[in-house]
Amino acid sequence: MTHLPPQPISPLDGRYRSAVEGIGDHLSEAGLNRARVHVEVEWLAHLTERSLLGGTPLAAEELAGLRGWAAGFGQPEIDRLAEIEATTQHDVKAVEYLVREQLSRQGLDRIAELTHVCCTSEDINNLSYALTVKDAISEVWRPRLDAVVAELAAQAERYRELPMLSRTHGQPATPTTLGKELAVFVHRLRRQTAQLERIEYLGKFSGATGTFAAHLAADPSVDWQAVSRDFVEGLGLAWNPLTTQIESHDWQAELYARVAHVNRILHNLATDIWSYISIGYFRQIPVAGATGSSTMPHKVNPIRFENAEANLELSNAILDSLAATLVTSRWQRDLTDSSAQRNIGVGLGHSVLALDNILKGLGRIDAAPEVLAEDLDENWEVLAEAIQTVIRAEVAAGRSSISDPYAALKELTRGRRIGRGELAAFVADLDIGDEAKQRLLALTPPRYIGIAPELLAHLGR
Repeated sequence: MTHLPPQPISPLDGRYRSAVEGIGDHLSEAGLNRARVHVEVEWLAHLTERSLLGGTPLAAEELAGLRGWAAGFGQPEIDRLAEIEATTQHDVKAVEYLVREQLSRQGLDRIAELTHVCCTSEDINNLSYALTVKDAISEVWRPRLDAVVAELAAQAERYRELPMLSRTHGQPATPTTLGKELAVFVHRLRRQTAQLERIEYLGKFSGATGTFAAHLAADPSVDWQAVSRDFVEGLGLAWNPLTTQIESHDWQAELYARVAHVNRILHNLATDIWSYISIGYFRQIPVAGATGSSTMPHKVNPIRFENAEANLELSNAILDSLAATLVTSRWQRDLTDSSAQRNIGVGLGHSVLALDNILKGLGRIDAAPEVLAEDLDENWEVLAEAIQTVIRAEVAAGRSSISDPYAALKELTRGRRIGRGELAAFVADLDIGDEAKQRLLALTPPRYIGIAPELLAHLGR
């Protein structure tokens, strides 16, 4: 057997790379190292701007040059880091040496010893992860989610008035509208996004065991807590004052649990749409040149929603594991989180891929009003709820002496289908007021939708 050229193991880096490539900009090894370089450079700027530990402010062009280099982190830096780490066998130390090399190139050797000063590797790592995760969520994952919600909201409005037979326990039930059912998912997802907005991205910068011991030893006159807080908040993160060597990762557990919850709502959406397609409520719009089955030419398979289901399950397998494991670290530090966090991008990547498929799937379906209408017309028994409820109201108002209205309708309708004529005859013989009787005789399954269309007004709040 011949050996293939090096191939990606993960489908995210192979078959589906184009759909998830934005995640790699942030949550890859290169993305993490770019963030590490950024944090190291900003710590140097923070120290020198405040003339701490013997540093003096850099000239504007010197600082701009250093920040410009960090912002332009690319393939040359990626390659050089690999060379350095081959010797150091330590990824963060390699970043420190890379920054020192740049300082030398810029003639800034005078501040070289301030590189990584008072830092443990986790001071750099926790801030870098917070920055990369925050950017991945806000710049890649969240826009995809917002696009899905926007499309769902548009379809909910489009089908606001379209009557649809409900199915509870898979059986015919009180009608609704297709728009209202889609609006339920919009409402659920918007609740989660509102809660996502409130999640803090925390950072610590307090040394080897969170005590500022090295800082105080270097200069006991400085308010190092204030320096640390200003630095972390200057990066756009929330400061965590009480930690061990590591930031405790509770915010990550909260975030991944929330993303997983969104995934589960999306999974529910995917299975519902798949089921509606299966019974003909939605038609799929064929894609020119596409093949649904290798042997059955007629088929248009709901593959977008099936792909989404699988990827949402894979995403949650990873995100649930991260949320469960990252909150535990033995005593003041162990390295289990280091290995686990390298899979954040995989977890979010599968969710991004699912969102991409759901959005494409939603764009390739149309409601089939005639199928919905036919289904409603074949299930007049769903009006039994309305009839027995009206009878109860009539009995309570003294306009009827019917005993046990529920039992009467159960005997007429349970486990069998009845048509308009049979139901009309039943209503005509009822001992109820004439106004109530006329109201029931005018009722049809498509009209028995309550205030379903009006409920969409809640989406505008």
